[in-house]
Amino acid sequence: MYLFLAFLAVPLIEIALFIQVGGLIGLWPTLAVVVLTAMLGTWLVRTQGRTALGQLQRAFSELNDPTEPLAHGAMILVAGALLLTPGFFTDALGFALLMPPVRVAVFRHLRRRVTVARFDMGGSAGFRPGGHGDVVDGDYTEVDPAGRPRRPGQPPSGWVEGPERH
Repeated sequence: MYLFLAFLAVPLIEIALFIQVGGLIGLWPTLAVVVLTAMLGTWLVRTQGRTALGQLQRAFSELNDPTEPLAHGAMILVAGALLLTPGFFTDALGFALLMPPVRVAVFRHLRRRVTVARFDMGGSAGFRPGGHGDVVDGDYTEVDPAGRPRRPGQPPSGWVEGPERH
């Protein structure tokens, strides 16, 4: 229901603002403001997106919880979509999301409302890439005591049981 109301209310707000601003400053200045805010927003999204990506990479390399950098990156992405959408209301929301204090406040609000059941970094003890449980998938080459690979048909080295003894 909230999504329906948003899809109904946002265009109505944008149309009303276009009419008001257009009546105040004229058609061409209004269109120029819309284009300039889109260009400025694109530049800000790129610069803040790089910063958020750097924070996310740092969190992964230091094995820290990447939740906050991921949330900031997602909010910057949403801000970019809002800034590229023509309109004054969506631009205001987009520019607000580009301000780090606003993103921190939104993240704290969401953190209170969302419960994380489990978070793991790296693999768990029971998981092995390419294997199932205690089975590990791998390749091998038999080597004789001198360190040379064994030729096909050559008997086993004696260090391990050959296939005929099983």
